[in-house]
Amino acid sequence: MKTISAKAEDIQRKWYLIDAKDRVLGDVAVEAANLLRGKSKVTYTPHIDNGDHVVIINAEKVVLTGKKETAKVYHRFSGYVGGHHTDSPRSLRARRPEQIILLAVRGMIPHNKLGRRIYTKLRVYRGEKHNHEAQQPTVHQF
Repeated sequence: MKTISAKAEDIQRKWYLIDAKDRVLGDVAVEAANLLRGKSKVTYTPHIDNGDHVVIINAEKVVLTGKKETAKVYHRFSGYVGGHHTDSPRSLRARRPEQIILLAVRGMIPHNKLGRRIYTKLRVYRGEKHNHEAQQPTVHQF
C-alpha cells in the first residue's frame, strides 16, 4: 500500500448545501467543519486545503440546547479602551443570525493560515435563498 498525499492541483472541490432549520448548532458546525477540511475524503491531508465549499441556509432557525440561549456569552474586543462588547445568542440572533454559525465553525477549524484559507469557503445565509444555484450544491444529509 502507498500513502496518498494530496496535491493542490489535483483537488476536485464540490459544493454542499446544509439546511440549519431546527438543527442543533453544534451538529451543523461539526458537519460544516468536516466538509470544509475534507476529512471525509480518501485523499485527506492535514496540511493541504482539500475541502469542499459549504453553503448553510436558515441560520436564524438553528437551535441551541439547554440554557445556552440566555446563559452563553459572546465576547469581542475592538482594541480600544472600553471597547469590550458582550452579546447573548438571543441578541446576536436578532442582529446577525449568521454570526452564530460562523463563530461555531471558526472554532472548529485550525487557527492558522490554513484555517483562514479554509474558512473562506463557508457561506451562511439567514433565509432559504442563496446565490449559489449556478454551482449546483448537493444537499448534505446527516
